[in-house]
Amino acid sequence: MFKILVAEDDPSTNRLFCAILRRAGYEPVPVFDGREALEKLDEVQVDLLLCDVMMPRMDGFELTRAIRESGSMLPILMATARSLPEDKRTGFLVGTDDYITKPVDREEMLLRIRALLRRARIVDERRITVGDVVPEYDTRTVRRAHEVITLPPKEFQLLYQLLAYPDRTFTRLELLDEIWGLDAV
Repeated sequence: MFKILVAEDDPSTNRLFCAILRRAGYEPVPVFDGREALEKLDEVQVDLLLCDVMMPRMDGFELTRAIRESGSMLPILMATARSLPEDKRTGFLVGTDDYITKPVDREEMLLRIRALLRRARIVDERRITVGDVVPEYDTRTVRRAHEVITLPPKEFQLLYQLLAYPDRTFTRLELLDEIWGLDAV
């Protein structure tokens, strides 16, 4: 079960986020300001941070900056009422992975969390499991049961790209750019 640190100073919003996460099968860990979130990160291994920007003692921007400066690649989703372009820009510049504005659509929040967790797992493990097929990025191999196949680099990158984003349709130009580079376009 994935643990999600919920840093939100409003008690009712914090409870709501935790209830939504719990119903979706996650284990929420509630905190009410940025400093408490940093302390909790030292105590508990979490898989994602869901945080507000406007919190006492340490705001979400400062919290995110502190996490990134420590070298952590913890996925961070900011959920905030601050919706101006410069607020979003600041959020991304300090290191957030995604930014959603309040009032939060529950389904959208859960979809964004699922996407962040999937990307983090793929980056950490550098492998994807699809049924009994496991492409491993570092060796460019595809395993199925006891069979191992080594693919040429471009074929492997194409397969890995498509499996890493199963719900996304890529255009020909996107794949050419991503796999073969801008020169091929």
